[in-house]
Amino acid sequence: MTSFAPDSIVLNRKLPLWYQVSQSLRASILGRSPRDPLRLPTEEQLAGHYGVSVLTMRQALKELEGEGLISRHRRRGTFIEPGVRRGAPVRLLGSVDAIVAQQSGMTTELLDHGRVPVPSDLAEYFPDLAEVAAYHRLRSDEKTGEPTNHARNYVRPELAERFDQEDLVRWPMTKVLRDVVGVEISRITDTVQARLADPETARLLEVPLLSPILHYTGITYDTEGRPLDVAVIHYRGDRFSFTVTLEAT
Repeated sequence: MTSFAPDSIVLNRKLPLWYQVSQSLRASILGRSPRDPLRLPTEEQLAGHYGVSVLTMRQALKELEGEGLISRHRRRGTFIEPGVRRGAPVRLLGSVDAIVAQQSGMTTELLDHGRVPVPSDLAEYFPDLAEVAAYHRLRSDEKTGEPTNHARNYVRPELAERFDQEDLVRWPMTKVLRDVVGVEISRITDTVQARLADPETARLLEVPLLSPILHYTGITYDTEGRPLDVAVIHYRGDRFSFTVTLEAT
């Protein structure tokens, strides 16, 4: 039986290895094609793929099993649960793969895109530009079709020229910038605020006007500290939660 092939990852030695591996594998699972096999490689094969010990790999798999993303069967192997595409809380310890995992696992519709003047409230991030490439997407639960969030991304135009619209239907912007465009991401600054749904958000997410939502702003920087992308995402407040875990070192 052919095994599922996870994405590669460059490990950050400042973060727990098991956590980085679990988030990378989580993103791969949630972003997989329906045609991909459900069986995962063996622990030893996965450990070799990620360049970690079998013990570290086992801890990462235990995390995913606890989330209900995979099931493990003695002698048969480890399998992706068929119905794992859904919104879920995510623990963020600071890795880019955690952000990718948080954004993955949904059916995505590209509502509109094109060049727009830099929005006034984002001018500080693009001081050298008059225009940015803007993308507006709606994400829905694959099983139920229920809208869960809508996102607007504002990207430097020279980067937008290097990927296709279909890339944004299949993958989160963070993954597209890193793995398709080949940008080296140094950090992502996240801000989450409680808001009330405005008319557009209420219509897109199919919730009553003034319902509670989570307003997320994420700014992606390259290694020179230059903002590459500003994401503004509205999440249904009854479908998502964000937890930040601080690890003592």
